[in-house]
Amino acid sequence: MNIKELPATEYADFYAPYIATVDDTWNLVEELEVSVHNFIHFVREIPLDKFDYRYAEGKWTIKDIIQHLIDAERVFAYRALRIARNDSTPLPGFDENSYVDSAGAGWRSIQDLLTEMALVRQSTITLFKSFRDGDLLKSGVASGRTVSVRALGFIIIGHQNHHMRVFSERYL
Repeated sequence: MNIKELPATEYADFYAPYIATVDDTWNLVEELEVSVHNFIHFVREIPLDKFDYRYAEGKWTIKDIIQHLIDAERVFAYRALRIARNDSTPLPGFDENSYVDSAGAGWRSIQDLLTEMALVRQSTITLFKSFRDGDLLKSGVASGRTVSVRALGFIIIGHQNHHMRVFSERYL
């Protein structure tokens, strides 16, 4: 399943900018694998003095954003699991600012954050490998909007790509 096969009807409009960043060279699972390696390599090239930098008051640090990516991936993967397993319960949104405020990423090392990210991604990859083609096509409701299992996988990738671009534009 490639990003080219994903119709815009399978995700909310506010995810469209994320989806647009996904490379169409790979299928979903391959892109989950490739993109996390690209992200970790990218982050390792960032100067150490930038990890706790805020480009404006009240903005997140790079460490905060990495923790946010980890937390959001867990939420998106959980949504995919619930939908793939035919749980029709509408899934609530989450307050990303509250998560970041309580996560305490600033006291963690960058290596610790990247290790956690790699492990969470490995779990996500294993989950998506377990889905049959029919599971990927299933849709449910999350944050008040219809979303498919496969769209959630691509949203994970696009969300990460979005924040890499933010790093480049505002932090480096």
